[in-house]
Amino acid sequence: QVQLVESGGGLVQAGGSLGLSCVASGSISSVFAMGWYRQAPGKQRELAAYVTKGGITNYVDSVKGRFTISRDNVKNTVYLQMNSLKFEDTAVYYCNSAPEKFAWGKGTQVTVSS
Repeated sequence: QVQLVESGGGLVQAGGSLGLSCVASGSISSVFAMGWYRQAPGKQRELAAYVTKGGITNYVDSVKGRFTISRDNVKNTVYLQMNSLKFEDTAVYYCNSAPEKFAWGKGTQVTVSS
């Protein structure tokens, strides 16, 4: 079973940037789509962005133009570059396949101060 470990979160002021990484313990090269999910306090987890193994990306409207997802199938790593962060981006961020099929990792907390 592939294990996922997210990192890179932290506290940042509104307008700032953060880069997240997710390392998988096994190969993700055959996984059609890998995604970054987020769960804000009191809300359900949502898929914020995904990238296919062919490099096609898709974003939820609220992050379009600000977030960039990418994957490295050699390093078994998925990245999320987040720019122009807003208070409402505050959440725990997780990676998983899209749709999810692996056990969830612990996630990484992103807190944006207004």
